[in-house]
Amino acid sequence: MTPIWRTTLTLAGAATLSVSIAHAQTPDLSEPPAIDGDVVGDHGSVTLRMGIGLAETSPQYLSSQYFADILDQRSEGRISVNIFPNSQLGDDVQMMEMLQTGSLDMTYPSSSPATTYVEELAVFDLPFLLPTREAAIAVLNSEVAQSMLDGFDGTGIKALAFSENGFRQLSNSAREVASPEDVAGLDVRGLSVRTMENPVHLSIWETLGANPTPMAFGELFSAMEQGVVDGQENPWSTILTSNFHEVQDYGSETRHVYTPFIKMISERTWDRLDAEYQELIQEAALQAAEYEIQLATEYDDWSRNQLEERGMQITRLDDDQIAAFQEAVQPVYDEWAPRIGEDLVAEIQQIVEDTMND
Repeated sequence: MTPIWRTTLTLAGAATLSVSIAHAQTPDLSEPPAIDGDVVGDHGSVTLRMGIGLAETSPQYLSSQYFADILDQRSEGRISVNIFPNSQLGDDVQMMEMLQTGSLDMTYPSSSPATTYVEELAVFDLPFLLPTREAAIAVLNSEVAQSMLDGFDGTGIKALAFSENGFRQLSNSAREVASPEDVAGLDVRGLSVRTMENPVHLSIWETLGANPTPMAFGELFSAMEQGVVDGQENPWSTILTSNFHEVQDYGSETRHVYTPFIKMISERTWDRLDAEYQELIQEAALQAAEYEIQLATEYDDWSRNQLEERGMQITRLDDDQIAAFQEAVQPVYDEWAPRIGEDLVAEIQQIVEDTMND
């Protein structure tokens, strides 16, 4: 590990820039793994445009740059990736639609808005399903997760790999939240909470007595700044790298949902590629996904501590407080487990139990 991370930023139509991210902005992140493997044959030059939602300091971006570096080195520069961070090209839903039409080559959304294409992905939105990162990674590496990736076949999107968005935490500008009653408000109004455009997430916050408000991620900062919504829920690293602490006074370590990312490529783009290029892209996606999970792990607690240093009051919930939230959202399971598939839910719960007992 080193105190300064040096990477490269490639912009469309621009030269490669060298960017230093200082220790004050990021933890001591692990260097990317060495790139090895044979150089592929010459099947022409390919430029892939990838749109992502998060900032240049995020694990999502840094691992995407590693993905680009693998392709560049192992193709001797014939495959290049232009990365557009900060929702420049649209939100997750819009960028997935662009993949279908072939107007964008790659994107890296959360699993939640992707349930439109593969309904089984909604299992990851069930609250408190994945209690630890170890259990979550075991699920992401399982055959059931691979079947979800395969479920995109024929949609216009090819799903390459799962990685980690992370455990979602609640932040808001209204009050400390340490219990479900704090969300509902009791004698005051329930919190207005921005959610992704996902029905299970809406159900979670409706069940807790909040006023859930679906909204594109790119619109969120200004909505909180202007008081359109009280708060939102995302991993600590996303809250930090998006500067939400500037407009959010309170954080609660709820860990209510573990959300994966999915690296995707347009089927139209994929079908135009030589088979050797396809194999390289798939391999690089898996390597970059593993690195992204490592970065996200390193970022998580550090980001929470940084948010506290920058003035956010964070409430760490104990086991009894988490149990109160779990009990409060049981109706979400009653409603959604039969619709998602009780066998699927049970299969994932079994993977979790086996991991916890190891």
